[in-house]
Amino acid sequence: MCGRYSLSASPEEVKALFDYIEQPNFPPRYNIAPTQPIALVKHENGGRHFGLARWGLVPAWVKDPSSFTLLLNARAETLEDKPSFRAAVRHRRCLIPANGFYEWQRKGAAKQPYWIAPSDGRLLAFAGLWETYSHPDGGDIDTAAVITVEANMTMKSIHHRMPAIIAPEHFEEWLDNGTVMAKEAVQLLKPAQEGLLITTPVSTRVNSVTNDDPALWAKEEITVPPVPRKEPAKPKLRKKKVAGGSSSGSGQLDLF
Repeated sequence: MCGRYSLSASPEEVKALFDYIEQPNFPPRYNIAPTQPIALVKHENGGRHFGLARWGLVPAWVKDPSSFTLLLNARAETLEDKPSFRAAVRHRRCLIPANGFYEWQRKGAAKQPYWIAPSDGRLLAFAGLWETYSHPDGGDIDTAAVITVEANMTMKSIHHRMPAIIAPEHFEEWLDNGTVMAKEAVQLLKPAQEGLLITTPVSTRVNSVTNDDPALWAKEEITVPPVPRKEPAKPKLRKKKVAGGSSSGSGQLDLF
């Protein structure tokens, strides 16, 4: 899955890669969390456009969003089958700019966070879906989800899923909802190429959404306390029985 990520590149760097029409200004973010606004790129009216959406997709058919679980991630393998994603993968595919993402590896009773990003610092494009939810009482809100795929070998020891990453040469194909059918677009959703990403253990400060600074990327391994050694139970001794069920008069004990 993907539950935290970062977009720290400048607005100019993001625009240069994704080539959208607008010229937005936004601050660097190092710990983007669910329900927060996220940047996305979509194709509408003949061109690419920058937009903002709440992270946590709500399908248009939901009547009461307060009783609906927000969909942070969408599994690539079932996009065309799940009612929550079926319409979006046909008509509302998007790209989500990122510098990298976080994942947690269980170590005993603790969890080690990892920062996962390209070794050369390049920008990434997560495959995403978006929907506009219209509230019955009025008001629209754009919502989005990150698409995930099976983890590659780099990621497998940390988590079994990872964000689907779209290469720049496939941006247009993924975003073109008009002429590229969903069954063709989903063929682009594959584990990241080996060697693209490196994993760095980082501080548990990332667990708190209030921490949003570059120091979150600093290498730091958590200390896992050793599991207390359990001493083997000593066998209980009992008196040896003699024929007739009476105890031996010798007072000798028997282990068996």
